[in-house]
Amino acid sequence: MGAVAFVLLDTFAIQKSLVVVEPESAMVANETAASQSDPVLTDNSYEDDNIKISIETVRDDDSTIYVADIQVSDPSYIKTAFANNIYGRNIKATTSEIAEAQNAIFAINGDYYGFRDGGYVLRNGVTYRNTARSAGDDDALVIDKDGNLSVVSENQTSMESLSNNWQVLSFGPGLVENGQIVVDSSSEVSQSMTSNPRTAIGQISDLHYIVIVSDGRTSESTGLSLLQLSQEFQERGCTTAYNLDGGGSSTMYFNGEVVNNPTDGKSTGEREVSDIVYFGY
Repeated sequence: MGAVAFVLLDTFAIQKSLVVVEPESAMVANETAASQSDPVLTDNSYEDDNIKISIETVRDDDSTIYVADIQVSDPSYIKTAFANNIYGRNIKATTSEIAEAQNAIFAINGDYYGFRDGGYVLRNGVTYRNTARSAGDDDALVIDKDGNLSVVSENQTSMESLSNNWQVLSFGPGLVENGQIVVDSSSEVSQSMTSNPRTAIGQISDLHYIVIVSDGRTSESTGLSLLQLSQEFQERGCTTAYNLDGGGSSTMYFNGEVVNNPTDGKSTGEREVSDIVYFGY
């Protein structure tokens, strides 16, 4: 009983701080922000000289789906951040808290790397974990320094060969590759729950991205299967798309507000996570 209790605590509760990530200084952040033109903002859009975001809410497959169309002038505006600026086990905060700490314009939850001991972690050009997952489902998302998305197998690709990229996230699976859907109805982790809240990111063309978050596990919104999620990206012209952490983690944040309705099906509100993907300065 004691051993089981320790394993559960070690997995879900005991914090292990491994690396403190130095955030960008307030002075640099302020100078960067000051160099941009004043943005044009609405409730569902943002546009300045470098970043353009528009968000639409659609109903499909008995679900409420939030679709963000994002274009940037430089790949450096696609960033990631850790909860509390710390890389480690069970270091957590809500997506909105992490986003606000980074002055993010737009953010989604990431891959929840801190829930696992394996899975590549490379963030903003720095490698933090080079251990591949041992399970067969080991698709990793690579964002290179030109901002292009690709999907690789961790067990077939060394972290060393990926270390010159901008971001590597480890959840999956890949949804669309070379414009083709690469999942089917049997791709779910649990066949007992095929429709879920989802978070995923895709690319249409150079520096042009689609981010999709769906509500799920409620009477108002069933949620999407991986196949349905893939179809949403393909219909919007994405050549590559990748599934991030979903369920109660699924959160879309824009301009200081949570856009969707996060829930794990039992309780409502944001779940604390390890990390985010965001767009900003």
